[in-house]
Amino acid sequence: MRAILLVGLFLTAEAALAAQDCAALSKLSLPDTTAAHAESVAAGTFTPPGHRPMPSLPAFCRVSAVIKPSADSNISLEVWMPAAGWNGRFYGVGNGGFAGSINYDQMGTALAHGYATASTDTGHQGGMTDAGWARQHPEKVIDFGYRAIHDMTLTARAVIRAYYGEPVAHSYFSSCSNGGRQALMEAQRYPDDYDGIIAGAPANYWTHLLANAVWDLLALQGDAWIPSRKLPAIEAAALAACDALDGAKDGIIADPAHCQFDPTVLRCKGAETDSCLMAPQVDALKKLYAGGRLSNGEPLFPGYTPGGEADPGGWAVWITGPAPERSLMYAFGTHFFQNMMFNDPAWDYHTFNVDRDSKAADEKLGPVLNAADPDLSRFQSRGGKLILYHGWSDAAIAPRNTVDYYQSVAAKMGQRRIDGFVRLYMVPGMEHCFGGPGPSSFGQFGAAGGDADHDMEAALERWVEKRIAPGTIIGAKRRSDLDPVSPVLRTMPICVWPQVPRYLGTGSTNEATNFTCH
Repeated sequence: MRAILLVGLFLTAEAALAAQDCAALSKLSLPDTTAAHAESVAAGTFTPPGHRPMPSLPAFCRVSAVIKPSADSNISLEVWMPAAGWNGRFYGVGNGGFAGSINYDQMGTALAHGYATASTDTGHQGGMTDAGWARQHPEKVIDFGYRAIHDMTLTARAVIRAYYGEPVAHSYFSSCSNGGRQALMEAQRYPDDYDGIIAGAPANYWTHLLANAVWDLLALQGDAWIPSRKLPAIEAAALAACDALDGAKDGIIADPAHCQFDPTVLRCKGAETDSCLMAPQVDALKKLYAGGRLSNGEPLFPGYTPGGEADPGGWAVWITGPAPERSLMYAFGTHFFQNMMFNDPAWDYHTFNVDRDSKAADEKLGPVLNAADPDLSRFQSRGGKLILYHGWSDAAIAPRNTVDYYQSVAAKMGQRRIDGFVRLYMVPGMEHCFGGPGPSSFGQFGAAGGDADHDMEAALERWVEKRIAPGTIIGAKRRSDLDPVSPVLRTMPICVWPQVPRYLGTGSTNEATNFTCH
């Protein structure tokens, strides 16, 4: 009993000291940084600004700050640090889309697992598809492109050291989409910031991704537009052609890279129905699978892969939309060229010239926004580890873009060399970052909370801290993709590329033990 009382008194004193130290952080002096607020937050439910209540958080020190590296910069960030039980690690959190808000959800997950964590709005407030803030603000575009995440990282680590009185032992960054671009930007530009990085579905070739978005819009003009009611027929035809390539007819194309699906089979032979495509729609579908091309035939960006066309979060949301000019890629593509590229909200995508405008975007914004440098030697030499992943059914960012980047790194540095610090996982049946019928739950969104065979973040930490390279990761399809305790509907191996899962021929296709990586 006496020991229990002593422990209780120690924890009470530790919490009181943490509260005192936390409040003092508002006076911390850092370059270009104003600590606007520092407070101790009690365990329980906390409601961040403009966010829903977050229940069951541990007690933590919350620091909000603003960084102004330029006269037009206003980078807001928050740093959350456990009041007790810190695991010695820092977990940097990224942003999707055009950013514009702090990613509190992923911060909360990291905090609950004992990490000190930080996130930033990257220098502006706005919705994920809104780039109006960028018009006539080149410094804000630089903040969004690469500066905000780096400055957030340096500021957060300084705040963490001041709070705990010791430096971070290991730093990790994990994010998807634009966050995957941020992750690769860190590895390429600032290799000393993080020991381990997870880049999911990276939008790293930003200028070509959004030029391709406009190219796709033009391919779907007029009679070529494909309504969502026809997407089930397209997916069914793709599955009929390629579902069984892995030995299992389970509604997932596990190896789209070897899928030979010809959309011509869908051409209507008589009157138009929802189960067939008219000739302009067939031509448009071929263009979507092939990807954009310059006038000389040179690829602009990879095309989408067959499979997942009818998934709820798939083509009807990202590519075709519920109506013409209503897709998310329409929003991203037009906002990019109107606000970032041409500074003209009246710019009309019908005037887009693929040769002229993609070249101009590369020259003006490629150095700021693209994270396509294949030379990761500085990141490797300081001991960094990188994991790339991408869902094969991604309808936002063509999955072959990540394969292309990985292969460019291998070509630049040599396959044997990159095997020591880079892994690529192509996830069968997964949509953009999550979702789809495939194994879309594998620890990609939260700080490590499982074992390294099922949790990508845990696998990364084991690689960094124990030098054990990750192999096959067992992913799960849950009833709710974003709920880590939701019931598991199926499991499946996620293989180290270029291996793909193959069905062994017996047993349930919903169990990973009945597949092997080959």
